[in-house]
Amino acid sequence: MTGLASSFAGALGAHKLPLAILSPGAPHSPPLTLIQWTTDWYPQGKTSASSRFNLPGKTAWAVMETPGLMALLYCMLTIPAAQGIEKLPLANWVMATLFTIHYIYRALISPLLLNPSMSPIHPFILVSALSFQIINGTCIGGYLAGYGPTSAQDWAGTAPRIAFGMIIFLGGFLGNIYHDDELREIRRAAARAQGRRKLEEEAQGEEEKSKRSSSKAGGRKMKKKEVDKVYRVPENGLFRLVLYPHYLCEWIEWAGFWVIGGWACAPARNFVLNEVSTMLPRALNGRRWYVERFGPKAIGSKRAIIPGLI
Repeated sequence: MTGLASSFAGALGAHKLPLAILSPGAPHSPPLTLIQWTTDWYPQGKTSASSRFNLPGKTAWAVMETPGLMALLYCMLTIPAAQGIEKLPLANWVMATLFTIHYIYRALISPLLLNPSMSPIHPFILVSALSFQIINGTCIGGYLAGYGPTSAQDWAGTAPRIAFGMIIFLGGFLGNIYHDDELREIRRAAARAQGRRKLEEEAQGEEEKSKRSSSKAGGRKMKKKEVDKVYRVPENGLFRLVLYPHYLCEWIEWAGFWVIGGWACAPARNFVLNEVSTMLPRALNGRRWYVERFGPKAIGSKRAIIPGLI
């Protein structure tokens, strides 16, 4: 397995081309995301579609996002020894740590611990995202683990750039968390409303039971009512200006990651390109969804993802 990972990452590192740009199995790559410009079909999140094949949202999200983290960690822990590298530079580990922090939040903490609910995800989304994550994690992990800079000399004079990139990354990361939580609050509010309704129904049932003398009426169980999924137009933070600020913050985050690695860090650069090429059509489609659901007046001048522009 170590030899396989080393050979795969080595091929990517030698050509400076992550397969996320080339693989036909990665619909997130720029050429293949052209499909998203021709259709609104994207069976995940707000646009999740009914299907007998749908998977539970939380589990599917964790399954499709975690392999990228696992691939990077595997590369970082095995490739240096295979390449005869005794010690990787600190900057390599800084980048790997930032990647790890992001995906611990994105793949595990957010869906499994923080999100009150998640819409079902179609297997097509899971398979395509999972393939991208494996390729992307291996590309970045291979670059950092032995096929990019491998000595302190390779990073000489880059401390200001690294510090600037970390500030950008952390700003984007915190912005991403903040705006994610604004969306969660909508679902939490719906859950609280459902809880209040349940308590009211139980109280009403007890009152009816005390008024009725027949055992049949007294023993009747109240039918549980489900609360439909609630959507609102978020208003806090950058939601005042755009509908997908969490996407914008993620672009900023990975742009900072690229700044840390420098122009020569092709996997980081291509990761940003993949993010933009995937998220931009989704944000534009999402804005149309908001307009159709809430009306042009409610959306007003809010753009999809970049304030005042797009």
